[in-house]
Amino acid sequence: MSGKRITREKLTIRKMIYLYQRACPQAQEDAAYYQALNAYADKRLDKCVFGEEKPACKQCPVHCYQPAKREEMKQIMRWAGPRMLWRHPVLTIRHLIDDRRPVPELPEKYRPKK
Repeated sequence: MSGKRITREKLTIRKMIYLYQRACPQAQEDAAYYQALNAYADKRLDKCVFGEEKPACKQCPVHCYQPAKREEMKQIMRWAGPRMLWRHPVLTIRHLIDDRRPVPELPEKYRPKK
């Protein structure tokens, strides 16, 4: 079961993807593509090495997305981010606050062996 922070991150991503898919002129017509992308993002959040203490993905030292999906999410967030303030102000402000959190130290089991 996800904690509050991960659940909020999932909701924020779902809203951003939905907004992008519905309103962005460059968005693909394929709804299944965005459903799969959202499922991928949810799975990555569930497996985050930082758990509830996770930093914002753009600040994270561990890039858990495949490069192509990471670029796609960047494009979606770049487009949807400014528009989220009007449609989902509370989620947006919480995300901006989370973005300012310091990056926690990498858990011991994920540190490279010396």
